[in-house]
Amino acid sequence: MRSTEVRETFLRYFENKNHKRVMSSSLIPANDPTLLFTNAGMNQFKDTFLGQEKRNYIRATSCQKCVRAGGKHNDLENVGKTNRHHTFFEMLGNFSFGDYFKQEAIEYAWDLLLNGYRISPDRLWVSIYEEDEEAYQIWHKTTGISADRIIRLGMKDNFWAMGETGPCGPCSEIYYDQGEQAGCGKETCGLECDCERYLEFWNLVFMQYNRDEQGIMHPLPSPSIDTGMGLERIVALLQGKTSNYDTDLFMPLIEEICELANAEYANNTETSVAIRVAADHSRAVAFLIAAGIIPSNEGRGYVLRRIIRRASRYGKLLHLDYPYLYKIAYRAAEIMGNLYSELLEAKDYIAKICYSEEERYHNVVSLGIARLEELIHKTREQDATCLPGNEVFKLYDTFGLPLDLIEEIASEQNIAIDYEGYNNNMQMQKVTARAAWKKEEDSKSIDLYRDFSNKFQIEFLGYERTEYSGAKILSIIKENMEVSSLKEGERGELIIDKTVFYGESGGQVGDKGIIKSVSGEAIVEDTQKPFSQLILHIVTITNGELSKTDTVDLYVNKLRRETIMRNHTATHLLNASLRQLLGTHVKQSGSLVSDEKFRFDFTHFDTLSPVTVKEIEKLVNEKIYENLPVEISWKSLEEAIDSGALAFFGEKYEDHVRVMKIGNFSKELCGGTHCSSTGQIGCFILTKVSSIAAGIRRIEAVTGALAFDHIQKNRDILAQLSEMMKIQPAVIPEKIKSLLEKNKEIEKELEQLRIFTFSHKDTDQLTTEHTINDIKIVIREIHNAQMDILRELIDEFRTGEKKSIGVFGSSGNGKASIVVGVTPDISNVVSAAEIIKKIAPIIEGGGGGRKDFAQAGGKKSEKLKEALDKSFECIEKLIKKQ
Repeated sequence: MRSTEVRETFLRYFENKNHKRVMSSSLIPANDPTLLFTNAGMNQFKDTFLGQEKRNYIRATSCQKCVRAGGKHNDLENVGKTNRHHTFFEMLGNFSFGDYFKQEAIEYAWDLLLNGYRISPDRLWVSIYEEDEEAYQIWHKTTGISADRIIRLGMKDNFWAMGETGPCGPCSEIYYDQGEQAGCGKETCGLECDCERYLEFWNLVFMQYNRDEQGIMHPLPSPSIDTGMGLERIVALLQGKTSNYDTDLFMPLIEEICELANAEYANNTETSVAIRVAADHSRAVAFLIAAGIIPSNEGRGYVLRRIIRRASRYGKLLHLDYPYLYKIAYRAAEIMGNLYSELLEAKDYIAKICYSEEERYHNVVSLGIARLEELIHKTREQDATCLPGNEVFKLYDTFGLPLDLIEEIASEQNIAIDYEGYNNNMQMQKVTARAAWKKEEDSKSIDLYRDFSNKFQIEFLGYERTEYSGAKILSIIKENMEVSSLKEGERGELIIDKTVFYGESGGQVGDKGIIKSVSGEAIVEDTQKPFSQLILHIVTITNGELSKTDTVDLYVNKLRRETIMRNHTATHLLNASLRQLLGTHVKQSGSLVSDEKFRFDFTHFDTLSPVTVKEIEKLVNEKIYENLPVEISWKSLEEAIDSGALAFFGEKYEDHVRVMKIGNFSKELCGGTHCSSTGQIGCFILTKVSSIAAGIRRIEAVTGALAFDHIQKNRDILAQLSEMMKIQPAVIPEKIKSLLEKNKEIEKELEQLRIFTFSHKDTDQLTTEHTINDIKIVIREIHNAQMDILRELIDEFRTGEKKSIGVFGSSGNGKASIVVGVTPDISNVVSAAEIIKKIAPIIEGGGGGRKDFAQAGGKKSEKLKEALDKSFECIEKLIKKQ
């Protein structure tokens, strides 16, 4: 059975059991900073299991894209070395939200395995939680599986929890016996054995308890089901393979790698490990880049960088000492693009980003080896025999040198490695990474908002109007406590049954305005949306008081709302323009839409040239002038995506979504407020283009009246320049260019004059000269000379000289500067860099350089003379050592 059939058989089976087939969510978890990547099928249903979100179905099935290569669930270092571990994988699952429970979950699983996949029941074993008698009875009596193949295990193996508190419950895992030939041969071999005989491939989680802060478990009123089955494992099982890599999910990639490397794939060899690493990592790279992640030094980008670099390291074992992974990632995108269309759209971009990172890595490795050799030299100089663990970790983490390569080079020099220090630094990095993704929130207010979200049904009317009379206050919150009223001068939050105020979400800021009742009035300073079903009006009472159950009239600041609408509709035009001009790899990675301006962050690896910026601005304005209609419709999420509407990672969407279409130019999922036609935007002016991270660009812009103001301000500046320079505006650029060139010539002349002055001004210099073994040593203290002057003077000193060493220093403004120059003919005898390293600490500074030139700066100007005197001692020792 091919993998495509295995996947479809699972989903179709549960669809026939009245489960809603739900699309895979993004690899970037929506609104969940506790997760680095989506790592299980239940992630997208987390709020549903917690009771924070209601769906229009109570049964679901999905095939979820997952990555486990960072954070708590990190399989990276095992990938390639085992038959089962992967960075990217697909998780098949079926879910029940308070509907069916253990009986049906077990029955469905058994029926699908026997009748859907035609697996022999004699090969199946199950494990259950040791205290779960109910699960035991169902397995034994319903399926007929013998008691000796139902294994009871403890909480460590068969009890699942979402966190330290919250929903939890026992689980039951299903195993496939691959036969004695796959096992270890021990008499004690069983489900808990680490050998390959018993393959765990499906986990059924029975969420039936809620664990409180004291660790006490209370029965849930509506127990739920969460199951997960790794597609790669069930495919291997059904295709009769003991390794996931031998299936049709990986073999096309492995064949591509073998052809590229002229290598032969055979299990359990060093070469096969390298091939498996490349095959696995190519899939992860393709999916992560397609999701909008770019290699960087933090967060998700850092994990992607590590994956690419790990594949590059293993590529050396295949004699692929050059960028190669980008070709395999491109092929992975082609193969899986039939199921995941985002891969096909981004395949060229995937290859480009991957190639760039591989090339960067090869350059960094060269630097890393040079750094390692420098560390070994320094260690031997200090009569030490061990490389510090923190330095070894830096070579691994920053320069990408594998530990075995560091060991090999170090051992050749009889140098050991501080493994304890290395491991401590590795552990610290993991702790830091986890801490960076730990969610911090005011649990008291969150719990309160969650309760209100479940309790109240709030109707948003703001798409059609900005005023509403006759709404009712449902609750009033002050300092995280529900109160009965707010009096004049007090600040709090109102929950109202019907509202025209838009709560901040999707990058659009919340509305401001006024709320009135017969007994009081309040200014709405902001509107927030902590949960999808809850809108909070942040108010200050300006007159009288507002009380719970009051009937109120609502007035949104209409002019402000219209400005926000223009900006928001313009972001959609901008996004479509970027994708048309730069490529479909462009993905929104953040936005802010306010009444003053908007900013739009997007993935794009190259800088934007002035010509490209001009084209973007022109295209957006063309679409404004065309006055395209803005059409709004509501569709199911699946129907919307199938129709070509864009959805963005990091956003969480309901099952029923709002689709915004601008003519035939743009179609996106969006819950914001918008113009009814693009002509209402008036004008679009791009005010700033910047880079905010590796591969992430930011555009800032204004529209409407603010765009006109921007044009006027720039016109006024141009008029002022024209008046000051007494020329026409059209020739200002050429005039400024001429002035800059002239200024550059003057600065050059001035610099030469300064150097001449310093070199001939004996009253401001203190010079001593020495000769050792025919080597001339000149030590000079020059008053109030900047570092650039010192560099020029030392270069002048070295020009035409032979067997000479110069040490020049200067102090001023509480700082000291030193430069050392050595003529080329003796730079192998005396190193300028070594001299600087010895004397820089005296002025409490740091520096470095080459054998022929080095420099240092420090904050102890009063120690300059001591440092210069010390330099002579250092030079003398170095000469006499030869």
